[in-house]
Amino acid sequence: MIIDQLEKGKFYPYGSAWQKALEFLASLTPDSEEKKYDLMGDDLFAQVVGYQTRTKETAVLEAHRKYVDVHVLISGRERLEVISTDGLEVDKAYDESKDAELYKHTPGHTLIDLYPGNFALFFPHDAHMPSLTMGEHPESVKKVVIKIKTDLLLTA
Repeated sequence: MIIDQLEKGKFYPYGSAWQKALEFLASLTPDSEEKKYDLMGDDLFAQVVGYQTRTKETAVLEAHRKYVDVHVLISGRERLEVISTDGLEVDKAYDESKDAELYKHTPGHTLIDLYPGNFALFFPHDAHMPSLTMGEHPESVKKVVIKIKTDLLLTA
């Protein structure tokens, strides 16, 4: 897991797919259309979505195998919880078509408060629970999740 400011993303030596992702992120505005963006076919794509944050009881703890996730808020704020997949109890087995394995909620998470201008990058061993409410009430957020094929991120 990496949490940092978008402006410092250029210091991570993750190759051309990473650079293309950063260029795409720099192009987004609060008016960006909510849709899937094809950046390099199935190797690199982004999904811009809007939603209401929610409670932990209704959120999902997930991890991916084929892709790393880059979460960036365009507007609003949200909390995420992250924990290593090591020793977690599987709730729903890995679904290759969704590239997702779901885990049962468990204590011991790291909390991340995400705001516009920051990013959170999750590797396959990082189970993460996004879209959580930071305060007492749900908030509207607009977010982009970039999916980078894992082997592209780890090679220059």
